[in-house]
Amino acid sequence: MRRQRAGAVTAAAVLLLAGCTSEQETAQTPGLEERGTVLTTVKAERQDLTNKISLAGKVAIDPVFGVVAPIGGEVRYVQRKPSAKPAEEALWVATVWKNGQPREVVIPKGSIMAGRLMEDRSTVAKGMPIVSARHSGYGIVANIDSAQAYRISGAVSSVTGQIKNGPGPFKCKPKGTIAALPAGTIPEPPPTTAPTTSPSGAPVQPEQPVDVPEGSEATGLQLVCTPPPTVTLINGAEVTLEVVTGKAEDVMVLPVEAVAGTQGKGKVDVVDENQNRKTVDVTLGLTDGKVIEIKKGLTGEETIAIPGPNLPTAEAQPGQPG
Repeated sequence: MRRQRAGAVTAAAVLLLAGCTSEQETAQTPGLEERGTVLTTVKAERQDLTNKISLAGKVAIDPVFGVVAPIGGEVRYVQRKPSAKPAEEALWVATVWKNGQPREVVIPKGSIMAGRLMEDRSTVAKGMPIVSARHSGYGIVANIDSAQAYRISGAVSSVTGQIKNGPGPFKCKPKGTIAALPAGTIPEPPPTTAPTTSPSGAPVQPEQPVDVPEGSEATGLQLVCTPPPTVTLINGAEVTLEVVTGKAEDVMVLPVEAVAGTQGKGKVDVVDENQNRKTVDVTLGLTDGKVIEIKKGLTGEETIAIPGPNLPTAEAQPGQPG
């Protein structure tokens, strides 16, 4: 009896051990998917879209803004004596010539010529800042970082301001272009050749030398706007600006993570039924930072991979900062 019991216990132990070993052998760690396998996909949708950006700004006195070339060509500056008096009407300060046709460049009423941003007779491109001007009085200046640059570099349709613990919301009129400006220079005025005597023979007092301003300092990428005169401003007060650069209705959109590029032309990866990627070109439109408009290149039925075909982040090389 003792031998039978001992044999039964041994057999049970063997069976138990065998069962545990079998379960352990069948439990395997999940493996990784093959490199290049598409795990996340999306299809284009249609919706209304508004490109709206929030900026942090401050009230400033006599802020500087840029005026751009209306066309590409050769810039020729108007020779004027420097003045500290704001223009009483739009002031002609330069001309851009292309194929023998001139296009005037003016600074707006209420501003002062602050500097030339290019050498006289330089070749310029359309939209390039060529003149800096100084708004006379209070204005609002908001700095723009590189992540927002391309979303806001186009035409601004409206700007709304709200002063912290102060007036608002109110409309704020944009001044000049949205761009970083190089230092502006004011050249010496041309020498005068006035006669030393009047027609009567009396000596003529020579003109007093004109103090030439130093010109404008370089700026970062910024937006300058002016609120209505009814809004009370305090220099240095913090302001929140809501900038709308465009609106579109019932447009095709994709998540920004699925698209390489943020303005003009871009690329997406189309995935077929065998999980193979094919990179195609698309024409891009507005974005709200979450989705981006697809103007051309897709029908809307394609399956799109996430992330898109962006270049991988470069790894730090020895001797370079990480």
